[in-house]
Amino acid sequence: MEQVQQVRKKKRSQFFDIWKRFRRNPLAMAGLTVIILLALLALFADILAPGDAINPGYDMQNLMRAFQLPSSEHIFGTDHLGRDQFNRIAHGARITLQVGFIVVGISMTAGVALGAIAGFYGGISDNIIMRIVDIILAVPTVLLAISISAALGPSLTNVMIAVGIGSIPGFARQARAQVLTIKEQEFVEAARSCGAGDARIIGRHILPNCMAPIIVEATMGMAGAIGAAAALSFLGLGLQSPTPEWGAMLSDGRRFMLLGHWHMTVFPGLAIALIIFSINLMGDGLRDAFDPKLRSASVSKKKFRRMQLAKVNANSSSSNGGER
Repeated sequence: MEQVQQVRKKKRSQFFDIWKRFRRNPLAMAGLTVIILLALLALFADILAPGDAINPGYDMQNLMRAFQLPSSEHIFGTDHLGRDQFNRIAHGARITLQVGFIVVGISMTAGVALGAIAGFYGGISDNIIMRIVDIILAVPTVLLAISISAALGPSLTNVMIAVGIGSIPGFARQARAQVLTIKEQEFVEAARSCGAGDARIIGRHILPNCMAPIIVEATMGMAGAIGAAAALSFLGLGLQSPTPEWGAMLSDGRRFMLLGHWHMTVFPGLAIALIIFSINLMGDGLRDAFDPKLRSASVSKKKFRRMQLAKVNANSSSSNGGER
């Protein structure tokens, strides 16, 4: 019982150490703050942009208000059908976050499972799995997603499947590399000597110890998934109007950009860029938090100045002592 409590305390202390290192990174905290704000915007979209069963809040049309520039009444302006741009971006945040989380869930589950099997068993299993992964990697991710989405048809489910399949190789290679390193450790040999089966060793002892880089890969993969889904919708292979997907909104607005209606492309484009940039900042912060060696390898300017000042003070104090 005491050993179980000690293990729990150790895991809790590791979590707090990771959070402490993450919190010290201002850029990572800024990215996390933006993502939380966008999540709250998506959560309360129905309150900010109310509607009914016939006319959702994101599809309230009024042709008398079409092409209005940003104002106090419509802070992001209106589109060619008189729909409020802010309301559509708020509802579109739901779709964007949903795509990011589900795509990463699909690709991480499949990729980690394949990578763990390939790294643990090796031999023929490793060769077959990794050659399939290499074939998928040989095709650019966006091109593969376009091909799959075009074959399945434009819909939210098909977009997530298409982007998820293209993201599997990254997780598979990451998991395989970690498993190849960890499976030779002493605690794995001890578990095998106690009679533990392969499934228990992989699920209980190996995977929990290689989740740190996989979590970082998942964060980076979410940004790529959101960008790929927006690209598919922009090309007409993703969600279709009137669904307020940011890539589709960007595609609708480009037709009117040269006519002076710049707001129809600027605000959806900024939303896509903002969420991808914020996720990348958070991913960099998680990478440094999980592996403090990466952070200690580079010395910040502020820390370098403190070191120089301490060195000068030490030299001056030693010289004063010598004069005495």
